[in-house]
Amino acid sequence: MEDQYFADQSPADESDLRLLFIESRGHDLQMQVSSKVFSSHRLDLGTRQLLAQAPQLPASGRFLDLGCGWGPLAVTMAAESPGAQVWAVDVNSRAVDLTQRNAQTNDCPNVRSMLAETALAMARTQDVRFDVIWSNPPVRVGKESMHEMLTSWIDLLTPDGAAYLVVQRNLGADSLISWLNTNGYAAKKIASKKGYRIIEVRLTHDE
Repeated sequence: MEDQYFADQSPADESDLRLLFIESRGHDLQMQVSSKVFSSHRLDLGTRQLLAQAPQLPASGRFLDLGCGWGPLAVTMAAESPGAQVWAVDVNSRAVDLTQRNAQTNDCPNVRSMLAETALAMARTQDVRFDVIWSNPPVRVGKESMHEMLTSWIDLLTPDGAAYLVVQRNLGADSLISWLNTNGYAAKKIASKKGYRIIEVRLTHDE
């Protein structure tokens, strides 16, 4: 289902919710999922690979889950680093609602879920910077839209911060690395498994 990338959805009705139990980086999480949100029946393979391969998080700082869906990355970040502030953003209001519910269910008060446009405007206005970004980006929106989304947020990394992206090899992971390096970032593959690349991206230009 791809319409979640383009249009907000109303918060899920209770009758549309289903419970999913996942183990993530040593944390047993109880998550609510719903239709019209990416991977509404299971933790998708790409996100699994990112969770398995991303480096250990700092104990504190400000983190971002870009394209949060129902929140597996954001809630894991918050559980792993309870001293950090975690922003979870998505274009889909149903996803934002689910992530906030799941953060509360799993006792992660350090998650703040917001619509992406609102969050980006706030971050720019308040000069917010992120120490870590995790994202399973929506490749199928097209290269131009995905590039714009990624760079808008990667530009908000701290000088020593890093973004970790998971992208399928056959959906252009290697070309994305090349594009990022050509456009002023330091990008490299740090892991490859089951057809997915884990890409680390850092700033190389003055902010």
